[in-house]
Amino acid sequence: MNRLGKFGLVIIAIFFLVALFAPLIAPYDPRVQTQAKPGQSREERYQPSREHLLGQDDLGRDVLSRIIHGARVSMQVGVLVVLISALIGVLIGAISGYYGGWVDHLFSGFLFNVFMSFPSLLLAIAMVAFLGPSLRNLILALSIIGWVGYARLIRGQVLKVREYDFVTAARAIGTSDVRIVLQHILPNAIQPLIVQASLGMAGAVLSEASLSFLGLGVPPPTPSWGSMLNDARPFLRDAPHLLIFPGIAVMLTVLAFNFVGDGLREWLDPKQKR
Repeated sequence: MNRLGKFGLVIIAIFFLVALFAPLIAPYDPRVQTQAKPGQSREERYQPSREHLLGQDDLGRDVLSRIIHGARVSMQVGVLVVLISALIGVLIGAISGYYGGWVDHLFSGFLFNVFMSFPSLLLAIAMVAFLGPSLRNLILALSIIGWVGYARLIRGQVLKVREYDFVTAARAIGTSDVRIVLQHILPNAIQPLIVQASLGMAGAVLSEASLSFLGLGVPPPTPSWGSMLNDARPFLRDAPHLLIFPGIAVMLTVLAFNFVGDGLREWLDPKQKR
């Protein structure tokens, strides 16, 4: 893996560790509101200090603690959305590519195009608005709109691998379709899925931040980077750091996953490795 890929892997590992040990790392409870000190102005309250390294928001909550706990939401959404989307996509894509014919026409010719005809973010907004804002509904909505990319990728790989001689030999000796797909086709078609999964996690984190920014993500008082960006909008002039720090967290996470995806693509492709 190239240097940028290794750098992205280190950043992702740090964010996962922060998310895992957030209650131990965060200096304060991210949901607790505190009163301003006597004689302390609003501008002074927002500014970083020894007690609050990144300052406090308009409700007196510690910004650093909220960013640390916000990593838990982003990492959880990224992992679960990619896992659910990949499982659904691999199942449908493998069936479509292996059997072909009317089955492939039904999935790739109709179902894929139906889901791809809708703007993904708008469809997620509509689903979460209908189901109600919650972490479970957010993950469900992003998984439903995200499986198509994995299905199209696996379908293309299966269409190629199913014509190989070892697959033809497996059919000739009477091996079942399920065993052929699981033991012969998918292991030889899974490499592009690994790259797609790393890039998909970046998209899931960014989509979660976008929906939370619009008020359709995790409901308060649970901290989320997107909701922190939304809450900081009125204070852009007085305390721009309230918006800058959560924005940096989102940017670093998305950038790290993209670096890892590019590094994996180069590492898994022998032509690019040479």
